[in-house]
Amino acid sequence: MGEDKATRATSAARSYYDASDVDGFYAHAWGGEDIHVGVYTDPREAIPVATGRTVERLAGKLGDALGAGSTVLDMGSGYGGAARRLAGQYGCHVVALNISELQNHRHRALNAERGLDDRIDVVTGSFHDIPAPDGSFDVVWSQEALCHSGDRSRALREATRVLRPGGHLVFTDTMAAEDAPEGELSPLAERLRLTDLATPGFYVEQLRALDLAGADYEDLSAHMLTHYERLSEEVRSPAPELVDAVSPGYLERLRTNLPQVARACRDGRLRWGIFHGRHR
Repeated sequence: MGEDKATRATSAARSYYDASDVDGFYAHAWGGEDIHVGVYTDPREAIPVATGRTVERLAGKLGDALGAGSTVLDMGSGYGGAARRLAGQYGCHVVALNISELQNHRHRALNAERGLDDRIDVVTGSFHDIPAPDGSFDVVWSQEALCHSGDRSRALREATRVLRPGGHLVFTDTMAAEDAPEGELSPLAERLRLTDLATPGFYVEQLRALDLAGADYEDLSAHMLTHYERLSEEVRSPAPELVDAVSPGYLERLRTNLPQVARACRDGRLRWGIFHGRHR
């Protein structure tokens, strides 16, 4: 029997994020803290400022759930920017679950540098099989990670399983518009090594099927357009650090790919936003 879709998708995500070119791109073009889309107040502002605001926007959905006694699972934690903000600002304990050991190495180093390694446990693993007992967390958090899932229903069931009663599930994802032809999304899917993209409607249906209270979606797709326009600028006139961190061929491919993704956003074929629901 061959690998199931979840296992294949996990392997593809690990291979993608452990590639030196990809790591160099995220570490330098995106600012080295986050690898998710930003929320912009000005289209010219620095990408790390906007990605930090995204974390604040998600945290704002959680009421008083974040605090010194609370526990958070960050599914697909990347370099740990969100985990450090949550642990540093709210004092909560974060378990950062991520498939890329290359990213996890950087994550642990940054935690130690900021004096937060006692509040953040970085765990190498898959959100298809979360290594935690039922009811372990007050919050399950994820940003642009579920797009890499080969079985999103399974990942969301796992997220709900490890939530305590009354706990919050909050996440963002890169998605297709409900009516977008699959082939037209290929620039993004090919770069990220994705087999498909979910839609907002799919996630809302999943949250309702899991009986999460107050399941809702805040569409922030306009910010995804701004974000990819900013990334396009970063690679069109790259900083020396980015030039040194990626191969010339990869940089050229980015100069083609990122404007194509921006165009898909502008044409309404891609969606991005925040989902939230609460365990009953």
